[in-house]
Amino acid sequence: MSKTITNVTVENLFTRIKNKTAKIGIIGLGYVGLPLAVEIAKSEYNVVGFDVNQQKVDSLNNGHNYINDVNDEDLVKIVENNKFISTTDFSQIQQIDVVLVCVPTPIDAHQHPDISYIQSATKNIANYIHDEMLIVLESTTYPNTTKEVMLPILMEKGHKVGEDFFLAYSPERVDPGNENFKTKNIPKIVGGITEDCTMLTSMFYKSVLNSNIHEVSSPAVAEMAKILENTFRNINIGLANEMAIICNKMGIDVWEVINAAATKPFGFMPFYPGPGLGGHCIPIDPFYLSWKVKEYKYHVRLIETSSEINNYMPEFVVERSMKILNEVKKPLNGSNVLLVGAAYKKDIDDIRESPIFEIIKYFEGHGANVFFNDPYISEFNFNGKKYVSFPLNKENLSKMDLSIIVTNHTSLDYKLIAEHSKIIFDTRNAMGNYSGIKGQYYKL
Repeated sequence: MSKTITNVTVENLFTRIKNKTAKIGIIGLGYVGLPLAVEIAKSEYNVVGFDVNQQKVDSLNNGHNYINDVNDEDLVKIVENNKFISTTDFSQIQQIDVVLVCVPTPIDAHQHPDISYIQSATKNIANYIHDEMLIVLESTTYPNTTKEVMLPILMEKGHKVGEDFFLAYSPERVDPGNENFKTKNIPKIVGGITEDCTMLTSMFYKSVLNSNIHEVSSPAVAEMAKILENTFRNINIGLANEMAIICNKMGIDVWEVINAAATKPFGFMPFYPGPGLGGHCIPIDPFYLSWKVKEYKYHVRLIETSSEINNYMPEFVVERSMKILNEVKKPLNGSNVLLVGAAYKKDIDDIRESPIFEIIKYFEGHGANVFFNDPYISEFNFNGKKYVSFPLNKENLSKMDLSIIVTNHTSLDYKLIAEHSKIIFDTRNAMGNYSGIKGQYYKL
């Protein structure tokens, strides 16, 4: 510790965290909350998971996992050992010492932040808030949400932050499907309302994770750091996508260009084009910042431009497809198009914000018959219609006028696709070095 503890409330909570007798609550049991709950329970804390979805709660209490990044055996073990229990009863928060908020933060139809889930979770906490409680927001959000949205709600009953309870922000950095960096070893950023808030939060994460804990001066710094991380990727992917459009017009292979540039050992970091952005963070987070800075009479130009480019990519994929089919005198209207891959990135089952939805919309708008295949996703609903994964076999591939690689899953049978597709349009360069392609082959 960096200083002597003089506050009894701090000392008591510090001791319970140190001894791992503190009871931990996780609000939101999705892609962020559940892996975090499992790691905390594995580190010998008792954990209560809170979610409004009764089906999720029942599934977890029976030891049934629904998140790929969670090991099935780990979940079963912590449930059987009574280290983890799930509930929809938020009144149990009154028994919790450390509450981590991991709820969704989407944008609405006007691309404005929807923080209703954060507000709802905070109100549930406020109803049962007590002395010696630490509250940490992990959900991605705009700067000052912790201080301007959560703090006033938590103080409504007269509790004082830094004295009676403690509040901090520590952004989730989950990267689904990443085999090297998972919840346990991803470095954490921590910013508290007060020094004690930061100290207690940092100490808690150190007791659970095998990673560096980076303390910052305020929640706003931590909130902005998360926005910067994903905006950085959004802009650089936007640049790669625009280069792909330009290279296509000039007859140059953009993938070869990027690989050549990446040989420079300094001053260049390769980013790659694709059919559009997906996932909860990269396509959404920049809108949180652009919305917030309007309060300061500033317009974010670079960020909005990159988002426009990235949002155009599904339409560009369909436009390219139309031109490709025209080369064989085949109209898009009435053509059979197979979209190989539906998840927003390879080797995961996450379809949130996947570009496949916009691609389907544009294709069907032009009268194409759209099919999809994904080894991780059996079906989904879009625009009132149910789509079921189309079996990938010789007979079905031969019926397709165009096969498009949308997601480059490792487990896909690329040999089968190569040998039995009439035309392949590869938006991920998944088959760029494959020599066994029998039909026509195009890259983004």
